[in-house]
Order: sequence, then structure tokens, then C-alpha cells
Amino acid sequence: MEEHVLARSVIAPLGGLLEIGAVTATGTWRLADVSVGAFLDDRGPEVERVLDGIHRVCAFGPVFTAVADELGCFRDHEVTAAALLLWSGGVEGVRPDLESPQAVRRMCRAGADLQLTEFLHALITAALVAETDADCGARALTELLALTTALADGTGRCTPASAFRTWRTGRLTQVLRPGSGAPEWGRAGFRAYERALDGLLDR
Repeated sequence: MEEHVLARSVIAPLGGLLEIGAVTATGTWRLADVSVGAFLDDRGPEVERVLDGIHRVCAFGPVFTAVADELGCFRDHEVTAAALLLWSGGVEGVRPDLESPQAVRRMCRAGADLQLTEFLHALITAALVAETDADCGARALTELLALTTALADGTGRCTPASAFRTWRTGRLTQVLRPGSGAPEWGRAGFRAYERALDGLLDR
């Protein structure tokens, strides 16, 4: 898989988690109150640690920065109800009151769960391509999940353990099912990461 495709698969859900975090941080669930720029400024060290961890696990080169700049998720921008609908997998459906606090809250909660799962899956996929050792990679992924769950939610509702369990049932099973098309080395690699993460997060 090409590096820019892997980088985009990691950055896209991370961008969704940052948007969701910016909305959640307002405490009002009103999109008019959201400032992604202020959210990023307030959490600059945490975001830098996330980016450092991604590079450590996935061994991305300059293409990662280029894709991040292209997508613009680390710059101030508007958060729309349409974007939250996308991040949440369409849990609310298109309707006139999609910007209501109730709908925004539900989309943020579902979106955090879904995008943490997508983020973890993309990280493990990129780590396998980079041939990062599963035990070392799992420790770094645990730290990344701790940082991103705090950024996306900030209330303790999302945890690294819950993100791992959702990934295991929602994405890993798709890779391992008969007929998935995943190569044997990929299946073995995903199983190795599952075992390592299980030992750290599901004790």
C-alpha cells in the first residue's frame, strides 16, 4: 500500500477526532461555539505527542506532513453538522434539526467511538507495513489511544480499553473472517497486535 494512502487513512480519523473534541470541549453542543483553532492551541503539547507517536509507530516520511497540510485538519476551520454526520457514520440521518444540541451530542458520541476504531485500525495497518514490532508498537499505540481518547472526549467516557475492544469486534473480525482477502502475513500481524494490546488493555 502506498505511503500517502496509509498516511491519509491515519490523518482522516484523527482529524475527525479533533473536530469532535473541539465540539465536546464547548460543553454546549452548539456548533456556533466551536473553535478548532483555540482547541488546538490549548492542547498543542498533546497534539505534538500524538504526531510524534504516529511517526514512531508508522515510520512515515515527509508525505505525512504533506497529506496533513492538504487535509487541513491541524488548522482552524469550521465544524459543520455534515462533517459530524460523516464522522458518526450517519447515525442521525439527514434532517432539518441536525445542528440541534441533542443531534450534535449524539453524533459526537458515536463519532468518537467510530473514529477511534478507524484510527486504531489505520495505525496498526501502517505499523505492519513499516514492520514495527508488535510488542513495541502496542505500547506506543496504548499511549496514542490515551492521548486521542482524551482529546476527542475529555470526560473519561472514551478509554483506550474501550477503543481497543470496539476495534477488536468491529474491524479485526472483518480482517480475519474467511474470504476477507487479507494475506496470511497480514492476518498473523493483526493477531500479534491484538494479543499485545490485549495484554496491555484488557486485563
